[in-house]
Amino acid sequence: MANLKEIRNRIASVKSTQQITKAMKMVSTVKLIQATKTINQLKPYAEKMKEIVAHLSTSLKGKGSSPFMVARTPKNILLIVVTSNRGLAGAFNANVIKEANLTISGKYMEQHRKGNLKIVPIGKKGRDSYKKNGYPLIDDFVDLFTDLNFENTSKLAEFIMDGFLRAHFDRVEIVYNEFKNAAVQFLKTEQLLPLLITDSFTEPVDNDDMPYDYIMEPSKEKLFETLIPKSIKLQLHKVLADSHASEHGARMTAMDKATENAGELIKSLTLSYNRARQSAITNEIMEIVGGAEALSRG
Repeated sequence: MANLKEIRNRIASVKSTQQITKAMKMVSTVKLIQATKTINQLKPYAEKMKEIVAHLSTSLKGKGSSPFMVARTPKNILLIVVTSNRGLAGAFNANVIKEANLTISGKYMEQHRKGNLKIVPIGKKGRDSYKKNGYPLIDDFVDLFTDLNFENTSKLAEFIMDGFLRAHFDRVEIVYNEFKNAAVQFLKTEQLLPLLITDSFTEPVDNDDMPYDYIMEPSKEKLFETLIPKSIKLQLHKVLADSHASEHGARMTAMDKATENAGELIKSLTLSYNRARQSAITNEIMEIVGGAEALSRG
């Protein structure tokens, strides 16, 4: 059994760690509240944008087109991997990297073997992992989460769209954590380019009128052409906002569990300390009694 001093030192060390994890949990909770507010405000807007683009696409009956919707043979692939800049968030980063690696080894093994697969890691954890393992990186954009806003996200989106238009990439996919709540995040792999527009209607549109009372200026074709790049930028921004909220949720949950585990360990160590102390006191009493009996017999 460890001596009393060692146990006291361990208790003090665990208590210090518990204070750190508790503080980190509080910080993540505050950041999560703000991140949740952002994603809750953004999702309805992003969904409405998708709806409008889908309505326009259906109404145009194939007359409207965009270079961002052109499907090509996927010879050159760009994979965007969204992780965080910091750890201590449970399996948040490891799961994203694992999912991205499965996508590479399964879906795009041929392109990767030929050197036609490039990675854009967003977040230091992803960048460090892929850099260490020798994957071809285009850029890392690790500063995006330092100041996450639509303007900064748009720069990344423009970089990606320009590469797609120049045929540097035939397909762009993104791997990230979608935010559900503080304790739940869903791993997702989505195709960013070419843009996939889901038809929102079960019945075909028989005339040129939209099924909703929209006033369109200038024309449907011009609006469609203008909204497509905006839709791509908004989709990317939503993905990053989702991942940002998921990170804080995962870290808050991890730190809450760590704090709880530290409390259990402190209880266990305190019990061990009390037992060791009781044993030491009993031994001292036995020594005193033994000494007294020896003196009385003498």
